[in-house]
Amino acid sequence: MKTCLLTALVFACLPGYAENPALFRFTEKPGSYEVGLKVVEQYDHARTFHGALDDLGKANLEEPARPLQTLVWYPARRNNGNGMTVGDYGKLLVTETNFRATHMPQEWKPWIDAMAPTLKDKLWAVRDAPAIAGKFPVVIYAPSFGLMAWENADLCEYLASHGYVVIASPDMGAMNRGMTLDLPGLDAQAADISFLITFAQTLPDTDVSEVAVAGFSWGGLSNLLAASRDSRIRVLVALDGSMRYYAGLAREAGIHPDQMTIPLLFFTQGEISMENIERNHSAPEQTGPNVLNRWLHGDLMTVHNLALNHTEHSSMYQRNEDVWKDFPATQKGDYDRDDGMVGYAWMARYAWKFLDAYLKKDSDAIAFLKRTPAENGVPKHYMTTEFRPARGLAPSSVP
Repeated sequence: MKTCLLTALVFACLPGYAENPALFRFTEKPGSYEVGLKVVEQYDHARTFHGALDDLGKANLEEPARPLQTLVWYPARRNNGNGMTVGDYGKLLVTETNFRATHMPQEWKPWIDAMAPTLKDKLWAVRDAPAIAGKFPVVIYAPSFGLMAWENADLCEYLASHGYVVIASPDMGAMNRGMTLDLPGLDAQAADISFLITFAQTLPDTDVSEVAVAGFSWGGLSNLLAASRDSRIRVLVALDGSMRYYAGLAREAGIHPDQMTIPLLFFTQGEISMENIERNHSAPEQTGPNVLNRWLHGDLMTVHNLALNHTEHSSMYQRNEDVWKDFPATQKGDYDRDDGMVGYAWMARYAWKFLDAYLKKDSDAIAFLKRTPAENGVPKHYMTTEFRPARGLAPSSVP
């Protein structure tokens, strides 16, 4: 009884908790580094984005090359700057595809309105903070279908605080801002990932011999396509990635999971029944050989996030109040919004440990992955893990 009362008092002291206990809070502690954020406005001149004519049929005066608003989170020196707020991240939508724009695009206003209760919440990153000396592994973050580069800012900042340079750009279609659920759309994001790796090579604080790509949902299929083409990618992390749900599209893209030899960490949402899969995942682009079952020659660790539905793998989705209107239809068992926050925090910790194990060869991280969730302190009924080592290759670092 005393423990329950103490827990309630602690949560009641958190900003905003007493007024609305369901508002998202990232509960993980930062690593040993401060976090900086740079926003780089650059173009991929190898690809066009805007057509010769605009929507009104007039000559398009915008830069024809593909704009990539690039966010770079990095280990920084201690400083007195103010951390980014959710609202500060939201303001980046103004210049997301037009670097000279001064007004929020109409299509993003409902999203910002839906996050209104959390817009003043502070995160960790300080804009343009001085970088700390050193070389750090690189993580490219691939957002979900049509979403902004900062949709998982909490995770990106968290990884940067643990000694990674994390880079992301918006998920955009081949020829305009809207992503398309087809091969051209998938190819566009995969090409963006490779572009960002090349960009990382120009940064003074990156070790581009150690590159991982983490992607949520659609980004968790695009990162697979990128890895099948780009040998610089050493590790994959998929947050309930679409490689599980769009096996037909993966096959159409020419991806051969049975030939992949890199380690993969795959987070799944709570249980999905066979009946649900047959009812909701039977379109041609969805049906095909299961990617995870065919991941034979690279280590595969699967983390079953029993408390999370699909969208709860994104911190900004968890802050979007419009998303919660449909929550009863997607809720897993009797896990509620507070459970989603707990599950998200553990997802972030497992992602960090996996990256440390494979990119930094850290023995403590390897030991963490070998233990059961309960031995790592995960609350009961939140998570299960499975590890399947690569077959027919050299012994894995995580047997």
